[in-house]
Amino acid sequence: MSKAVWAYSGALLAFLVLDGLWLGVLMSSTYKELLGPLMLAQPKWGPAIVFYLMYVLGAVYFVVLPALSRGSARRAALGGAFFGLVAYGTYDMTNWATLQGWSAQLALMDMAWGGLLTCLASLSGYWTARKMAA
Repeated sequence: MSKAVWAYSGALLAFLVLDGLWLGVLMSSTYKELLGPLMLAQPKWGPAIVFYLMYVLGAVYFVVLPALSRGSARRAALGGAFFGLVAYGTYDMTNWATLQGWSAQLALMDMAWGGLLTCLASLSGYWTARKMAA
């Protein structure tokens, strides 16, 4: 398999596992408390799947592949953190600006998580591609 496929596989697996733990175990009650009636009883899986596939594709294209071409795990980590902060920030700041019930606390918490999550997923994609496509 090519480096890009390995990078995508490694990043996607890490992203799904970590975000699943975050949303389903660690922060479930916090999101319910902060979002209340805005939350659905069950997520709409179609849009969720499209988001995960597209977001990780963006992280691999804009972060992981350039880091691989430079041989820099540091670039993967920092680029992933920045990409996550910008992407999650766009979502959170827009929601905070336009939706009732979207708080500064929620926006900042979610942006921090997006930065950390994308950093770790990008590193996972980077190391998976380095090890498996070598």
